[in-house]
Amino acid sequence: MSKSAKSSGPSPDPDPLPSVQLSELTRLYHLGDETVRAVDGVDLTIHYGEHVAVVGPSGSGKSSLLQILGCLDTPSSGSYLLDGEPVLDLSESRLAEVRNAKIGFVFQGFHLLPRATAQRNVELPLVYAGMGADERRQRAQSALASVGLADRMNHRPGELSGGQRQRVAIARALVTNPAILLADEPTGNLDTHTGAEIMDLFDELRSPERTLIMVTHDLALARRARRLVALRDGRIEFDGAPRDCPNEVLHA
Repeated sequence: MSKSAKSSGPSPDPDPLPSVQLSELTRLYHLGDETVRAVDGVDLTIHYGEHVAVVGPSGSGKSSLLQILGCLDTPSSGSYLLDGEPVLDLSESRLAEVRNAKIGFVFQGFHLLPRATAQRNVELPLVYAGMGADERRQRAQSALASVGLADRMNHRPGELSGGQRQRVAIARALVTNPAILLADEPTGNLDTHTGAEIMDLFDELRSPERTLIMVTHDLALARRARRLVALRDGRIEFDGAPRDCPNEVLHA
């Protein structure tokens, strides 16, 4: 066989697309004559399977960044690729579809409908997605079982503890099988023991097909992430393993 006829075998697969890719991302707010650079030229790439904690003092840009990542706000400049899709080019209707299908939100205040059962709360994103009632019910029940609430599906939020309400919120965030799970101070309204249980749950739910990005002031929780991003004045001050982050950055 001639050299030109030799087979080199299949080509290696290209690197997978990251779940989040930010380039020179900036968010400006105009307050009278003052311009606030809430997010100031951020470059950030996050891959599937990563667990990232975002920390920083008040006013560092954490909330503004989370709003942009969740497609709840648009940057003033720069680019944002979500699952390879350029967010800034999307119409309002497509943005709504992306939020519902690709992003799961877990909030500090749970944001549950008080008169709806746990199952009905978890079904809500699937209602917006136009899913049929039977499939909706099955997926909601499966999501609640995955967070340890198989026996609480018909309970309303007022009949659940704080930790159980947050578990319902996590099930609701997961029920659409999102590419990204965004958690904004997910243990902020919980006592230390319950907060640790919720973080244990996040660890159990870790998946190579999903990215977890958590904003927190709790340094103990931040250290449980695989990667820590510290913000100050809208810019990334540190990005790496929590054990490598200087104490002066963490305690600023």
